Amino acid sequence: MLEFIDTHAHLYDEQFKKDRKNSIQNAINEGVNKFFLPNVDSETIEEMLVLENQYPENCFALMGLHPCSVKQDFEKELAVVEKYLNQRKFVAIGEIGTDLHWDKTFWEQQKEAFTIQIQWAKKYKVPIIIHCRASFQETVELLAPHAGEDLKGIFHCFGGSENSAKTIMELGFLMGIGGVVTYKKSGLDTVLPNVPLEYLVLETDSPYLAPVPYRGKRNESSYIPIIAQKLSDIKGITLEEVSKKTTENALRLFQML
Repeated sequence: MLEFIDTHAHLYDEQFKKDRKNSIQNAINEGVNKFFLPNVDSETIEEMLVLENQYPENCFALMGLHPCSVKQDFEKELAVVEKYLNQRKFVAIGEIGTDLHWDKTFWEQQKEAFTIQIQWAKKYKVPIIIHCRASFQETVELLAPHAGEDLKGIFHCFGGSENSAKTIMELGFLMGIGGVVTYKKSGLDTVLPNVPLEYLVLETDSPYLAPVPYRGKRNESSYIPIIAQKLSDIKGITLEEVSKKTTENALRLFQML
């Protein structure tokens, strides 16, 4: 069986409360045997760490403050993140970044929180998982001064243009390819043929952004092979190549190779 990695799954989310065990087992049955769990804020940490503890071979917790959880009191939230980073090793810091899609009220705070967490990633020598929605250029401007060999990561939920892809590659970052790749109007079918496979990893963002034919329903890590198949179709390569290379890319990034 082919092996896959889901580099971005909120499996601790409330939506999985009734059947979390089944959902994870279904994914493992499909060859998806590692799940990276990005944190949102102080309210998600406990459930996330419980899940990691239950599946030490499969689930790996990340630590960070999501931009949509950055409010007036964001320093308190960041203090919680820092406390955990001091206590134990996390494979990455995330998900962090900026979001101008819903609310611009705390834009200045978002920028500050992102920058602080980038600095922590360099301090702890771990990659970052970047969330940027309706704010790609702004995110790049904040990231660029810190970019270099000592800062790696993933632009999660990539759905951008060829220029965006080029910028991400120049920064030495990877692109997270999820359910959006199966959407007719995503435009990724024209962008991804020109992106070398070594810059791509697979993700679901479960329970959000399910691929076609499950669009609009709860997303599952077991749908990773659907995303992988679409990527192999777009790039004109075998599913085996997608499996092997995206798995290697993820393991290398998370320092597990």
